[in-house]
Amino acid sequence: MKQGFSRAIPILVCSAGLLLTACGGSGGSESSNNSETSMLSLAITDAPVDLANKIVVEFSGISLKPSSGDALVFDFDEPQSIDLLQLQGNAYAALLVNEQVPAGEYSWVRLHVNALEDNVMDSYMELEDGSQIELWVPSGAQTGLKLHGGFVMPAGGAANFTIDFDLRKSVTDPKGKASAILKPSLRMVNNLEVGSIAGTVDSDLVNSVCADPTMDAGAVYLFNGSDVLPVDIQGIEGDPLTTALVSSDGENFVYEIGFVPAGDYTLAYTCEAALDDPEAADVIVFEQSDNVTVSSGEQTLFDIAPVAPETEQ
Repeated sequence: MKQGFSRAIPILVCSAGLLLTACGGSGGSESSNNSETSMLSLAITDAPVDLANKIVVEFSGISLKPSSGDALVFDFDEPQSIDLLQLQGNAYAALLVNEQVPAGEYSWVRLHVNALEDNVMDSYMELEDGSQIELWVPSGAQTGLKLHGGFVMPAGGAANFTIDFDLRKSVTDPKGKASAILKPSLRMVNNLEVGSIAGTVDSDLVNSVCADPTMDAGAVYLFNGSDVLPVDIQGIEGDPLTTALVSSDGENFVYEIGFVPAGDYTLAYTCEAALDDPEAADVIVFEQSDNVTVSSGEQTLFDIAPVAPETEQ
């Protein structure tokens, strides 16, 4: 474990421009004057996967369940097709913008999706060879994508949340099949309580462990807590919070992880993320791990580099 150098800079998380979007959190550009209501903005982002060119999900609406009373349903005028692979790092697409809802406690959020195994390409994957296969959610028509866990809408105020749609944990490798199953791994964060991490990965490290960095430069895994022993995704409690692909910006290998709750974390780099089956225990080699701290409203800059060998005195 190496504790590397990092620094934090203020950030403003803004939209990727795929849908109607907004920036800001509580007390944003619009707020409710009614003490019994609140203004809700809800967006979606993605922790990407490296087995496809596109992963498009068609959203048709959203439901919110107050702690008491019936669910509130927001049906979109037209279904929204979103390529989740375009929403990496701090990028996001808005689903609701300043919608007035009753103030108080809520129990869950449900994303309505058009993703049945019905030979209709409403939700689909475009594979690396350009072919497309259907993407479907078991029981998607009945339950949609449901996020359990309570949240509060402040009376007379506003709240801004983002849902992280972690594709590395969610999409099963089709392996030649005509369709792929989407078993969503979702987390919702309050935008007032998150920061982000960005930096470079040492080029010598990438070139030494990746067969062809122009095709696959690896991924960074983020684990809750300091000094965590990194493991592959297995669908267990010790799984990474999220992941990010490493890519070249023409000069450096870079990564960015957005919407990270404030706290202490372990970063781990691997060039074997493509071998990580989210439904199995795989032997994944992590070349480097580092501790990093995230603060709300700030971007922590952290460069991943090999540990320098100790020299004899």
